[in-house]
Amino acid sequence: MGIYLNPNNEDFKMALDSEIYVDKSLLIEKTNKVIRTEQRFVSVSRPRRFGKSMAANMLTAYYSRGCDSREMFSGLKISKDKDTFEKHLNKYNVIRVNIVNYLGQRKETSCSLK
Repeated sequence: MGIYLNPNNEDFKMALDSEIYVDKSLLIEKTNKVIRTEQRFVSVSRPRRFGKSMAANMLTAYYSRGCDSREMFSGLKISKDKDTFEKHLNKYNVIRVNIVNYLGQRKETSCSLK
């Protein structure tokens, strides 16, 4: 089933270690600005194959209490935002559900029942 509450930062680490990585960490800056406001519900929607999973992994690594991501983010653009970088880093309970993985498990389970 996987870890849903306060997952670690391994998925985002894999993106950082890739040969090609485009720093999109300023999405975190935008997200930090709407925490505890009426606009706090954020939808990260992009066309197919444009980094939705990477963005979700990045947000998880940044906010989740389940890991220490200070070093991982220290060289990214978001670390330059001195007002909020440390304030929100690994301070929140995060629930992450990957629907693709869930649907894959459901399909395997239903097939095995036949």
